[in-house]
Amino acid sequence: MDQFAQQLINGLTLGSLYALIAVGYTVVYGIVQLINFAHGEIFMIGAFGALSTWLLFFEGETAVWTLPIMLIGAIAASVGTAVLMERIAYRPLRNAPRLAPLITAIGISVFLQELVRLFYGRVPFADFPDAKQRVPFPQIQVVTGPAFNVGGVTIQRSALFTIGALIMCAAGLWYFVNRTKTGRGMQAVSQDPDTARLMGINVDRIIVVAFAVGATLAAIAGVAQGLQVTNINFKMGFLAGLKAFTAAVLGGIGNVWGAVVGGLTLGIVESMAVQFIPGTFGGSPWKDVWAFALLILVLVFRPQGLLGAKVVDRA
Repeated sequence: MDQFAQQLINGLTLGSLYALIAVGYTVVYGIVQLINFAHGEIFMIGAFGALSTWLLFFEGETAVWTLPIMLIGAIAASVGTAVLMERIAYRPLRNAPRLAPLITAIGISVFLQELVRLFYGRVPFADFPDAKQRVPFPQIQVVTGPAFNVGGVTIQRSALFTIGALIMCAAGLWYFVNRTKTGRGMQAVSQDPDTARLMGINVDRIIVVAFAVGATLAAIAGVAQGLQVTNINFKMGFLAGLKAFTAAVLGGIGNVWGAVVGGLTLGIVESMAVQFIPGTFGGSPWKDVWAFALLILVLVFRPQGLLGAKVVDRA
C-alpha cells in the first residue's frame, strides 16, 4: 500500500507538470485552432528566464523571497517570447492552410532551442559555456530541501510546490475565463471569431492574451521542473512539450479542464507503470511506451478525449 501511495504522489507531481504545460496548448487551440508545437520551448525559456533572473540579482542567495521574483522573470521571458512568436510568425499565417502554421511551429521550436544553446553562455553574468550541458538550477529554501515522510510515503517539497502551483493556476484560470470581461471575450472568440468581431471584440488582442496565458503557466512549470530535477538544459522542452500535447489530446483538445485531467492521468499512468508492470516491459525505460499506448487506446475508443473536445457549430 505504501508503494501505491508513493507512486500516486509521484504521478500527481509529474502529472501536475504536464497539466500546466498542456493548458497552454489547449487554450491556444481553443481560440485559433492551432497546435503550437513550439510551446515546449516556451516552457524551457521560462526555466532559463528564472535562472537568468537569479544570476543577475541573487546569485548565491537561496532565501525563499527570491522565488517570486524568479517567477516574474520566468513569466516575462516566456510571455515575451510567446507574444513575439504570435505576432511575427503566426499572425501572417492565420488564414493560410493549416499545414503552414504547423510547419512554422516546428521551425520556431528548433530555432528557440538553438538560440538558447548557442547564446545563453555568452551573457556576461553566466559562467556556463553554453546550455548544451545540464545547467544547475538554484535550490530555494522552503520549496526544496529535506523531504517530508508521511505514513511511510516520501513527499518532496518541490512536489508540493508543483501540485500547489497547478491548483492555484487552475483556480485563477477558472476565475479569469468565467468572471472577467477578457475571459468572456476568449469564450466568444473560441465559439465564433467572426461574430465576436462584429460584436466589438478585438480578436487579435484576445489571441495575444491566449498565448500569454499559456506562456504564463508554462513558465511556472519550467520553474517547477528546475526545482524538482535541480538542473535544466536547452532540450528540456521537447519531450515535456510532446507529453503535454499528449495530455491535451488525452483530455480533449480545446477543453481546459480536459488538459488538467489528461496531464494528471498521464503522470499517474507513467508512475504506476514504472512500479507495477513486471518483467521486460516494466521499469523507467518503458514509461514513455505505456504513456503513448494509453493515448492510442483513448484515440481508438474515445477519439474526442476523456472529457470530450469542445465542438461548436459555427454559423
